[in-house]
Amino acid sequence: MQSKKLSIGLGATLAILVLTLLAAGTRAVTQQEKLLYDFCSLKNCFDGSYPYAGLIVDPAGNLYGTTQYGGAHDVGTVFELTPKAGGGWKEKVLYAFNNNGKDGLYPYAGVIDAAGDLYGTTYTGGAHNGGTVFELKPKAGGGWTEKVLHSFGDGKDGASPHAALIIDAADNLYGTTVFGGADGSGTVFELTPKAGGEWADKVLHSFGRGKDGASPYAGLIADAAGNVYGTTADGGAGGLGTVFELTKRDGKWAEKMLHSFNGRDGEHPYASLVFDGSGNLYGATEDTIFELTPEAGGRWKEKVLHNSGSTASLIFDTAGNLYGTTTYGGIQDAGTLFELTRKAGGEWTYTTLFDFTGFSGTYPLAGLVLGAKGKMYGTTYYGGTHNIGTVFEFTH
Repeated sequence: MQSKKLSIGLGATLAILVLTLLAAGTRAVTQQEKLLYDFCSLKNCFDGSYPYAGLIVDPAGNLYGTTQYGGAHDVGTVFELTPKAGGGWKEKVLYAFNNNGKDGLYPYAGVIDAAGDLYGTTYTGGAHNGGTVFELKPKAGGGWTEKVLHSFGDGKDGASPHAALIIDAADNLYGTTVFGGADGSGTVFELTPKAGGEWADKVLHSFGRGKDGASPYAGLIADAAGNVYGTTADGGAGGLGTVFELTKRDGKWAEKMLHSFNGRDGEHPYASLVFDGSGNLYGATEDTIFELTPEAGGRWKEKVLHNSGSTASLIFDTAGNLYGTTTYGGIQDAGTLFELTRKAGGEWTYTTLFDFTGFSGTYPLAGLVLGAKGKMYGTTYYGGTHNIGTVFEFTH
């Protein structure tokens, strides 16, 4: 699943584009999805290609994201999309990875915004080719400066960060690596700023031999008490993935497994989790959308909300509805955008709101971000004029 580029044959791609042309006239009246940007609009795809990750939105409504490929050296970019007066959007490459790999290669994850600076990860590259954590700072007069905060690669500190970071009130960064650690099954790490602008890396947990989880592809979330939560795609009691919690006590972090997937309730969660206002956790596996509810005694109860999976993280709107994307499925098996609404009695209704079909994007690998006035934004890995990805807007 985590290959650098999805394997879709040329014949299938052409078929999708033809079907899109045929369907366009009948779907335009009810169309709620809007193409904001079509990658490879610049010569040699210098504006980026194949956006694997989702977006963030700033208070001014600008969007920020990454592309896995493209840029000046075809090893990935960080970009900004700015709404233009009178309509339309302007794309700007803030940084193209290029320093012979030392600054990082192939960002699978998106960026986070902290006081105007952007932080992210690259899957490979860096001093030891095990991936990096980087910072982008705006320069006076325009432009951005990239700085590598940490290069993974000795194995013990982790390798191959696949997900976005989170940041706490003290400006410490937290993330996961898919591989590395004491047993090679991945890590949870912390980066702490030091005097002089350097950063100290610390492994908070090394996943070991699968019993406590293995291969955390997803990022972390934190609660108000500073505990962090995440998923592993593999490991656990059944080897099909876990949901875990890390709690800090007396300066040390202890891992607790909240749930092990067994196949009947889903398998292989690649997506991050999300909290609701009551402290319940929600997430997705390849087969299911699930909820975890805390119970007395520190246990958590798992419930399957819908038997249709997603590799992307979910989001809530202000009314408490859940939204997400599926990479496949829909009328052309090119992905969907869906909604889950809670019914009386605690059940949920699943509705497919949009089927991805071609020029406006296909195969959304990442989740959505909620913007102003209920608009949602996302990326597709394929589709668009050149079939190398798009940024879209959805209004519901």
